Amino acid sequence: MTDDVLVTHDITKSFGALRANDGVSIDLKRGEVHAIIGPNGAGKSTLIAQICGGLAPDSGTVHFLDHDVTAETVRARARMGLARTFQISALAMEDTVLQNALLGALGAAGRSWRMMRNVLKDTYLCGEALAALERVGLADQAAARTAELSHGQRRQLEVAVALTLQPRAFVMDEPMAGLGSEGSKQLTALLDELRWQAPILLVEHDMDAVFALADRISVLVYGRIIATGTVDEIRADPVVREAYLGEEA
Repeated sequence: MTDDVLVTHDITKSFGALRANDGVSIDLKRGEVHAIIGPNGAGKSTLIAQICGGLAPDSGTVHFLDHDVTAETVRARARMGLARTFQISALAMEDTVLQNALLGALGAAGRSWRMMRNVLKDTYLCGEALAALERVGLADQAAARTAELSHGQRRQLEVAVALTLQPRAFVMDEPMAGLGSEGSKQLTALLDELRWQAPILLVEHDMDAVFALADRISVLVYGRIIATGTVDEIRADPVVREAYLGEEA
């Protein structure tokens, strides 16, 4: 068994004349945070969609846990343990915090969300959901309506939902979006702990969070990876500084 948990090889995706991803090869290793950064329109969301199964690549492959999952559905990849959080919240706002966490537990157990009313009586699944909420600091909000949570708490809940999937890897699409500096610090600390449960492929514009968390960074510009390296290597790379980081380096 290799250290590679998730690997893409020469992923290419075009929309008409626009090549959104052009031969993208990246890997995620056990215990690490691998950040993908780049300007708006670089192709980051398209890449994530192909990794998670929402889009099929025109060419190239995706391997997860040494299995070729290029043709597998989003649901199949999630059941294998590929847990995604979204840039735009996908939570059920009128449901309680516990009910949202239970949706992930249902998916991990291979059961339909239509069983939600019965699953509220399932001691094991409720325990899994409550444990995930405890992990992210939301156990005391279990009975609250999700719409009543702050933006930062909703981000925490999204991580809890991902945790109930019993993840083998996290794919996180701009988890810091919309958070203030204090919220970003809190979520950064949580993600730093979670990497030891499952490695994290992180798409993020908050460079303070990226520099604090990432073991490796890949820079995506115009659909191509122009550099991959440690934080220090990426900060010092003149091509990266010109293409994206600028003064943030």
